[in-house]
Amino acid sequence: MSDDEREEKELDLTSPEVVTKYKSAAEIVNKALQLVLSECKPKAKIVDICEKGDAFIREQAGNMYKNVKKKIERGIAFPTCISVNNTVCHFSPLASDETTLEEGDMLKIDMGCHIDGFIAVVAHTHVLHEGPVTGRAADVIAAANTAAEVALRLVRPGRKNKDVTDAIQKVAAAYDCKIVEGVLSHQLKQFVIDGNKVVLSVFSPETRVDDAEFEENEVYAVDIVTSTGDGKPKLLDERQTTIYKRAVDKNYHLKMKASRFIFSEISQNFPIMPFSARALEEKRARLGLVECVNHDLLQAISCSS
Repeated sequence: MSDDEREEKELDLTSPEVVTKYKSAAEIVNKALQLVLSECKPKAKIVDICEKGDAFIREQAGNMYKNVKKKIERGIAFPTCISVNNTVCHFSPLASDETTLEEGDMLKIDMGCHIDGFIAVVAHTHVLHEGPVTGRAADVIAAANTAAEVALRLVRPGRKNKDVTDAIQKVAAAYDCKIVEGVLSHQLKQFVIDGNKVVLSVFSPETRVDDAEFEENEVYAVDIVTSTGDGKPKLLDERQTTIYKRAVDKNYHLKMKASRFIFSEISQNFPIMPFSARALEEKRARLGLVECVNHDLLQAISCSS
């Protein structure tokens, strides 16, 4: 076996060290989720809670592998997002945002951690409400939970991605709900949060993915979103988009000084994983990010409702 082949072989779940890194990332992000949940109270500012989630992941991940010879990258794999009510996902506001939580809000929390590029992501739905949740709110939560359980049982060697898509449609229909279109479940690899193997949430003419079969030792992030509406999300005001990811295969000579400054900062601090614009100097970021996105140097991870 060549060195390249040995290196490739060591990067999947056949390596105990890789399994340990996945488990460590998962342990950190699950603790971060519990911290975020404890902070979700009426009148709390969403940005403050997101900051606490991100800070916890940075601190806990930073405490691992401190005394190793070869530097190991670790930290946030996906910024803390708290999307309220009809906002589907990816709401992670800037520091100047004053949005607060209110009694009765339905929150979708998602976040991610990585150790050496091995990624664990977590998502959870929480209602700011004392006592049991009832009515359509209960239906949609139960639909998402049951669909996720079914999906996890189908992500097995020999099964196909379309098996999952079919099954979760049936589960949602049983609760008189819809699976939200455009949500993708990706294979995860080292430093890759959006791998080539993909599970569609809903078959549609606008979104097509290659047929794929799940194989031994693969890792997937299963993302299920359900709705009591028509399941067709609409992009919110693009100014609500705050999460971006470096497009590593693209190059362009930026014209604006602000754009070059911001892009240099992103390349240095967030070369691969998604990041929140909140981590950048806000005024300069507003100017510079637009040119970076317009020339495909950054992928905007949009907020939709």
